[in-house]
Formats: sequence, structure tokens, C-alpha cells
Amino acid sequence: MLLSIAAILLVGSTLGWVCKKIKLPALVGMLLTGIILGPYVFNIFDASILAISADIRKIALIIILTRAGLSLDVSGLKKIGRPAVMMCFVPATFELIGMLALAPKLLGISLLEAAVMGAVLAAVSPAVVVPRMVKLIEEGYGEEKNIPQLILAGASVDDVYVIVLFTTFIGMIQGAEISVMSFVNIPISIVLGIGIGLLTGRLLAFFFGKVHLRDTVKILIMLSISFVLVAVEDMLTTAITFSALIAIMFTGVSLQKYRNEVSKRLSQKYNKLWVGAEVFLFVLVGATVNISYLGKVGVTAIFVILGALIFRMLGVFVCLLGTNLNKKERLFSMMAYTPKATVQAAIGGIPLSLGLACGDVVLTVAVLAIVITAPLGAFAIDSTYKKLLDRKKE
Repeated sequence: MLLSIAAILLVGSTLGWVCKKIKLPALVGMLLTGIILGPYVFNIFDASILAISADIRKIALIIILTRAGLSLDVSGLKKIGRPAVMMCFVPATFELIGMLALAPKLLGISLLEAAVMGAVLAAVSPAVVVPRMVKLIEEGYGEEKNIPQLILAGASVDDVYVIVLFTTFIGMIQGAEISVMSFVNIPISIVLGIGIGLLTGRLLAFFFGKVHLRDTVKILIMLSISFVLVAVEDMLTTAITFSALIAIMFTGVSLQKYRNEVSKRLSQKYNKLWVGAEVFLFVLVGATVNISYLGKVGVTAIFVILGALIFRMLGVFVCLLGTNLNKKERLFSMMAYTPKATVQAAIGGIPLSLGLACGDVVLTVAVLAIVITAPLGAFAIDSTYKKLLDRKKE
């Protein structure tokens, strides 16, 4: 395992640096590292590191969502109002509709199989979007109209909506009855996640105010609490659950409100943690990519992915109707809401593992979506935000 970790960090960082030098997002190099060194090409990674790959990717996601919470301006989000709520589910719904319209005709699958595929693809990737929106907040781009906050919040919530839909559609295709509670659980899990996060952050703020600790120890405490929240969510078998990832982000939001100076210092610490976590995340996502699948559905699958993305961008456009965003800002928001990676890597292989007839094609399309949209979406954000967004005046 130690050699695999060394390879992940050294080769992933090196190829990431090379990609930055040629004006590509660093994550492209990290994804390539995972593909090349992973089990489907040179198979250099030890089986033990791949066995815990999902947990390592989740830890990386926890780090970036906490960092996002420590930087998120909730007061600005409240000013946005309706569009912020709509961004949590409307773009994903539009993309799902696009998949239902395109996939049965182009890929020869049933409507229900297309719904499963749409649920896999409809989630935006927090791992790609969140660090970039945090960077925009730090640099002041789009801050006057709270554009990074709008995208950041939506990218963190729509995953919950999509995963619940995916679970429901999988149950339907296996013959299970449709449960009303599974749909009711979507808003409840989001609200409970926000509430638990705000309470946890308030308690941490009180504790940090009473007990003097080094910032490094505070980070360890916060990480441990985050791991507990994720573990509790995984263990729950009740009809009503909560979203641990949303709770983790709002823990940072709450801490920022009650202990602002502490949150600023901790945000810098999490920023340093993200340097290593990002490498692990995208290299291990790349390691899930089975390139032998890519030739099976070929160009048709690419058309389906791009067509569904057009529906998604239309959904973002609808969310922004009636806002004070200009054309450039709306275009940026539409492009920034397209990257996919983490959720697709996490659930793309589930239909195949369950023995569903559509499993092979769902996994192939999920892999293609990662390979196409993660680099392109990251590149679109990185190369256009200075041109399309206004910088906050000091």
C-alpha cells in the first residue's frame, strides 16, 4: 500500500503540475494518473488501496465541503432566495428529463433504465465545483451578486436529491414498490442536515471559546466529528435520514458565524489539507475508469451526455430567470454547473454489480461523463471567470 500511496502523490502531483503548465486543469493530470496506473491499464496500485478507495474519496470530499462551509456567506445566500433553492434540484431534474428523451432512442434502453442512467449522471461534482467557487470567493469574483455562493450551495445539495432518486429508480427496476417516503425524505434529509450542522458548529464554537487548543487539534476534532456524521448516516436504516455531507458543510457555516476569526484560520488549514486530498480524490476516481468499456457505445453515448448537459444548462437558465445577473454571469453559471466526477464514480457501477441488464451501458456512460465533463467543466471555470464575472471592489 505504501508504494501505491507514493505513486498516487508523486505521479498525480507531477502530471497535475504538467497540465497546469500547458493551461489545463491539474485534475486532468490526476485523472490520467489514476487511469494509467489503475487496475484497467498497468495495474500498479495495490488491491488494499483500491479496497478503501471509496472511503478515501469521501474523506477528500469532507475536507473540501468543510472548507466551503467556512467560506460560505449565508447572508449573501439569503439575499439570492428563490434561485438558490431552485439550483438544488431544477438543473438535475432537467438533465434527467433530457436523459429520458434521448437515451431510449439513441442507446436502445427502456425508460426506466434511462431514469437510472439519468440519476447517475444528474449530480454535479462538488469535488470539481466547490474548490473553484471557494477560490472565486477568496479572489472576489462574482461576489457582488453572490454567484459563487449560489453555485456552491446548489452543488452541495443536488447530490442528495439525485442519490435519493437513484435509490428509488433502482428499487423500481428490481420490482420494489414506489415508496412515497423516499421522496418525502429528500427535503427532510436536507433540512435535518442543515439543522444538525448548525447545531454542531454552535457547540464547537462554544467549546473552542472555553477550551484553548491549537488549531491543528481543532482540525482533528472537526474531522473526527465529520467522520462520525457520515458513519451515522450510513448506519441509519430508518425511513427518515439526514444528509451528513450537508451537515458537515453547515458545521463550517455555523462556526464561521460564532467564531469568525477561528474559522478563518481553520479555513487556511483545510486549504493545505486539500492539496493532498485533491490528488488522492481524482487519482482514485481515475482508477475507477475502465477504458475497455469506452468503445462499446462510442460516439452515441457522447451525444447522449452532451444532449443531457444542454438540458441541464437550460435548467440553470430557468433558475436564474428574474435575477439581476447579466448574460455573461448567466453563461458562467450554466458552464460551472456541468462537471461530474465523484457521484458518478461512487454509484456508476452499482447497476452492473446488481446484475441489471443496463448495468454495462450505465457504467460506460458514467465513465465517459467523468472523462469528458470533469476536465472540460474545470477548464471552462478556470479560463472564463475573470472574463465573465466582475471583481468585488475593495
